[in-house]
Amino acid sequence: MASSLLTDLYELNMAASYLKRGMGGEATFSLFVRQLPPSRGFLVAAGLEPCLTFLEGFGLLEEDLDYLGRELAFEDDVLDALGALRFHGDVWAVPEGRIVYANEPLLEITAPIAVAQLVEPYLLNQITFQTTIASKAARCVVAAGGRDLVDFSLRRTQGLDAALAVARCTAMVGFVATSNVEAARRYGLRPAGTMAHSYVESFPSEIDAFRTFARDLPDRTTFLVDTYDTLNGVLTAIRVIQELELSGAIGVRLDSGDLLELSRRTRELLDQADLPGVRIFASGGLDEVEVDRLVQAGAPIDAFGVGTRVGVSADAPSLDSAYKLVEYDGLPMVKLSEDKATEPGRKQVFRGEDGDLVGLREEPVAADHEPLLVPVMLGGERTGPHRTLDTSRALFRRDLEGVAEQALRIEDPVAHEPRTSEALERLTQEARTRAFERAGLSDPRI
Repeated sequence: MASSLLTDLYELNMAASYLKRGMGGEATFSLFVRQLPPSRGFLVAAGLEPCLTFLEGFGLLEEDLDYLGRELAFEDDVLDALGALRFHGDVWAVPEGRIVYANEPLLEITAPIAVAQLVEPYLLNQITFQTTIASKAARCVVAAGGRDLVDFSLRRTQGLDAALAVARCTAMVGFVATSNVEAARRYGLRPAGTMAHSYVESFPSEIDAFRTFARDLPDRTTFLVDTYDTLNGVLTAIRVIQELELSGAIGVRLDSGDLLELSRRTRELLDQADLPGVRIFASGGLDEVEVDRLVQAGAPIDAFGVGTRVGVSADAPSLDSAYKLVEYDGLPMVKLSEDKATEPGRKQVFRGEDGDLVGLREEPVAADHEPLLVPVMLGGERTGPHRTLDTSRALFRRDLEGVAEQALRIEDPVAHEPRTSEALERLTQEARTRAFERAGLSDPRI
């Protein structure tokens, strides 16, 4: 279970001050992405499940409090108050796998302000990272056009926890397998793997390596054919397949060179050998741009292994995410900072055929619209069982069908911009006016 000290010091400073002053009013914070990276036409919500698990177990242990008193000199009354904190609040969130856009709440949390403040870093960390990865992986799925994708990211992700999250997020959007065996075990995924060049190099000859591997692992033999000469490697694989009469899940893997030309030549050689069922698997520094290029050019590749560029979301490794106070003690709250102004109130996203509308949670849902945020925790308890990856995959597939063509583009996508309801606009203006008054200023819009 994650430590509740996985927070920033300034959160603890604020929480201590709130508690000393008896400020226990309920606060609602909204987590959203301000704007999408230029290479993203949509995002895929992810990271909610670990957040709910964290909230369920939230609480500072005795050793945590000892550390805060000893190293940070928090006073005993504050430590007692911090030690009594638990999460008994509410969470409304967009379920994992759903497609979202900029300035739409992915999650809204309501709890006493000290608690809501302390959990901010963990929630932002998990949802930002996993949404980043799921969105990158989703673009690979779009680019692949129905061809299989396998997560190869374990050795290149920035940390082992990240590798597990990447495997989960790629599965969420439709990857068929992962090379990460622990992730496969933990999340019920299909593990997949071939061989390395070092294996081929360890034998007296390429054919010896291929024969040995096929004999030892006959039910999952994919030959890595580019250790020495790719097309000669294909011919060697064909010889072993025919010699040992291999059948079933047999393939050859291309990991370097001109994948378009090599895949065409490989397919010709396999077909000439009457081996139409042998699949061609491609890997080697791939991302959605390269996958799209190969697919659009008609490369006869059946599956792609993608690793580094997806595991770190190389072109857009972060999102402009925010966690902002939108209501405190029953009053709507706004931030007025230039280019970072916020909208007040507990919100809902209404999705219809004409696009998304961001409004207030209490607004009635139009008959032809669907609310995206659902209550996932009430009073600190989950509203239902843990959602499965199958559920998230189904939500993703359904939402993907409704994404505009321009947002799906691999090159120069254009994201949908949600509209704002009249009720939210009115509340925003009222909250702005009060905020200016609080600052001793007049609202320049009036």
